[in-house]
Amino acid sequence: MFMATLLCAPKAGSLDAALVESLRNAWGGGDALWLAVDEAAEFSIAVIPENRWEVWDSLQTEGVDLIVQPAAGRRKKMLLADMDSTMIEQECIDELAAEAGVGEKVAGITARAMNGELDFDAALDERVGLLAGLDAGVIDTVIATRISFMSGGKQLLTTMKANGAYAALVSGGFTAFTGYVADALGFDENRANTLLVEGGKLVGKAGRPILGRQAKVEALEEITARLGLSHADVLAVGDGANDLGMLHQAGTGVALHAKPSVQAECDVRINHGDLSALLYIQGYAKSDFV
Repeated sequence: MFMATLLCAPKAGSLDAALVESLRNAWGGGDALWLAVDEAAEFSIAVIPENRWEVWDSLQTEGVDLIVQPAAGRRKKMLLADMDSTMIEQECIDELAAEAGVGEKVAGITARAMNGELDFDAALDERVGLLAGLDAGVIDTVIATRISFMSGGKQLLTTMKANGAYAALVSGGFTAFTGYVADALGFDENRANTLLVEGGKLVGKAGRPILGRQAKVEALEEITARLGLSHADVLAVGDGANDLGMLHQAGTGVALHAKPSVQAECDVRINHGDLSALLYIQGYAKSDFV
């Protein structure tokens, strides 16, 4: 048995009941259950339809995400999340670079690295090198003035944790930011790279070893082993090429507003919904949100 979930951006509230019923009828699905009025609905189906991706593509033009997945085991016991452009709306290194006057150059490298066009480690070294000499105090300035949380993140964390799940933030960014984000949203632990500082200035280097794609996979393996969980118990979410390893290893890997190359490798793609969509695809109704 499989579950088809349709959802839209919460602020849009534009999920049409007629559209849901039309697709349910076309796919021979069970009764539609509304998880949130005008926002999210689901119905069961016996098999994955052959035209799944054609339907997905047509719904994208209407601002609707479609997720089809096995019905069993949807509700997960662990959340493993990327930070930049996932739990927060920005790329922290781009914001630091803007303060250093090299924002455009660094942002271009970031975009290519996240789309898998560049080696992650080399791209990180190049970008961090451009920050050499920047006052370390600018980190606090960026956090206070440039960082905003992705909509739905707090609901995602509080609801999953209230239902017994463990939450880990694993980022190719920096501990100065993951510590802040983890505390604010309620993650149980966080892992990231370290920006080296000497004499109150960024030295233009990141601590070793660099936490990249493989390190995120290792985090999934280490944390699940420690907690006595399986990979199937994990819901992972990210947007960049360095997230693909953990997205493939997790029971459910979500490409959230992801780069094209990342979406192409993931079956669960959310382009219109926010982080609350990760609750809907687990079968939580809005009335269940904490």
